[in-house]
Amino acid sequence: MTESWMNSFWFAWIVLPLLIFIARIADVTIGTIRLIFVARGMKILAPLAGFFEVLIWLVVIGQIMRHLANPLCYIAYAAGFAAGNYIGMMLVDRLSIGKVLIRIITQKDAGPLVDSLKEQQFGVTVLDGRGAQGKVQVLFTVVKRAHIEQVQRLIHQFHPEAFYSIEEVGQVAKGVFPVEKNRWKAERLRALMPFRKGK
Repeated sequence: MTESWMNSFWFAWIVLPLLIFIARIADVTIGTIRLIFVARGMKILAPLAGFFEVLIWLVVIGQIMRHLANPLCYIAYAAGFAAGNYIGMMLVDRLSIGKVLIRIITQKDAGPLVDSLKEQQFGVTVLDGRGAQGKVQVLFTVVKRAHIEQVQRLIHQFHPEAFYSIEEVGQVAKGVFPVEKNRWKAERLRALMPFRKGK
């Protein structure tokens, strides 16, 4: 019964392409997150994600090789790859893993912005510089990805005309960061990253 069902029209042209599509989404999504884990030095989660990524990929490729005459399998594979990239990027943004460097350049006095950043427990370094239009002040602050919007609101509040850029930071040693309000979330993330470098 099972063998006849797997050889039926419905399985070959509807169920199988759908399963390949879903599996490919899972495979690529895990792969995208794995790359983030590798960049963040998460030595436990990165190999674990890699194991499931390759396992799913092998199963999908095996099914495609058994149904080479079915063009829907190829379409489902490609569509799953595209959707997996999109979903993976969305998940990475929602997970807010890691830290970023925010560089702010302003021609106005940065004192009020610096004070506000310090009040919210963000570490900040200020340098005097000279730009194309004269003297400027350059602010550097390293924050968790989850706090990017909070810092952006402060920039727009005090220096709406300021230039700022945001860059990924691989690893951070020491630094000043706000205390996590959600202690359960912080403890859960620490439990998942026991061998992560930098504190």
